[in-house]
Order: sequence, then structure tokens, then C-alpha cells
Amino acid sequence: MDGKEVSDLGGLIERSAETLASRTARALADLSLAAQPGDHLGAEDDLLRRFGISRPTLRQAAKLVERDRLISIRRGIKGGYFAERPDARDAIQSLARFLRLKGATLGDVIQVTRPVAEEAAVAAAERRGEGDVERLRAFVAAIDGHDTPRALIAAEVELARLIADMSGNPVVELVMEIGYSFGLDERGSDLYADPQRREKARAMQRGLCNAIIDGDPDIARLMMNRRSRQFDAWLGGAA
Repeated sequence: MDGKEVSDLGGLIERSAETLASRTARALADLSLAAQPGDHLGAEDDLLRRFGISRPTLRQAAKLVERDRLISIRRGIKGGYFAERPDARDAIQSLARFLRLKGATLGDVIQVTRPVAEEAAVAAAERRGEGDVERLRAFVAAIDGHDTPRALIAAEVELARLIADMSGNPVVELVMEIGYSFGLDERGSDLYADPQRREKARAMQRGLCNAIIDGDPDIARLMMNRRSRQFDAWLGGAA
């Protein structure tokens, strides 16, 4: 066998291995999607027998599926492969990088996401359940403790996620995550450096939460609109 034949054979083996790993990744993803998040899909040896593949191929496939947040792998006696699901926070990572490369600012994002945030507040007020009300009341009870820029940034993101989840719309959840996560880590310390701003932000949080707890969609929309406009003003340099 000459050098070219060896090279061609090596390439064929490599392509076959890649194809097998890709097929296994799809099968592993399908197995996860057919289960509930957190379900045990099997130990490594179980999956080797199920798919009829080698350990290196399974581990290569698992890396692809784990990267997409469709499985998690736990080591130890009770370990193995478990079904997982990506969430909005996973989805926005690449979107946020794209927006930053394009020169987008936090103000740009808030301007576009404002209508979605308002609709989310309305939906939350209309759809709220007993568990949702309890979560919001717990949030309100902790508002006064958010007295540093970092604590207030975390509280803003937490509240946005609560409201997005209550809206029942996964598209709203994604857009809200972009709106309140993008740039806050970069601008948040400046945005909330003034104690008076922090007090005003806490008051707006309280007003929005109470409107949703009371089931008043009109007031919830108004409060969300005021919050967005206030952020615009602060980002523009107004007091």
C-alpha cells in the first residue's frame, strides 16, 4: 500500500468516525428530548450497549450534546447521563456577542425590547397563579436589601426572569433575557452608582410587583413603561 492509499484510508476512517459520532449525538439528543429534564438516561456502560459504539465515540458525541445543554453527565456511584434543557440564558450568549460586535448598546436593546417587556407585564398580571404571587411577594420583601449596585443589578435580572416566566411565552422569555442581561454587567455599576437612583429603582420594582400581584394589567403596563423610560433617561445622562 503506497503513501496515497494510506492517506486515503486514514481520511476514510476519520470521516467514518465523525459520522458515527454525529449519528450518536443525534440519537443521544433524541433520547433526552423523549425524557423529562432531570431523568436518568443511563450509565455510560448502558448507553454503550444501547448504541453499540465504543467509549471514545460515545464521549465525543456526549460533548456535542452537553454543549447544547440537552444532557448533563454526573460522575460517581449514582452518576450517569441525565436529560437537560437549554434555557433563555444559554440562548442569548451568542446573540449578545453578535450585538456587541455590531456596536449595540444597552439603550439600543431596551428601546427594542420595551414593547415586549410591557406585554410580559400585562400577561403576568392576567395569568398570575398562587405560586407566582408568592414568589413576587418574597421578591418585594427583599427589595430594601438591594442597596448596592451589584445587588440591584441581580434583582433587576431576577425580576425580569420572574415576569417572563409568568408570561407563559417562551419568545417573551428570550427577548426579556436579552433586554435585562445585555450590558447590565458592563453599565450597571454606573447606572446605579447614585443612592437616589437605587431608591427610585427599588420603588419602581415595588410598584410593578404590586400591580402584577393585584392582577391589574393596565397598571402593570404603565409601571413597566415608566421603568423603561427611566432607564433610557439614566443611560442618556439624566438624573
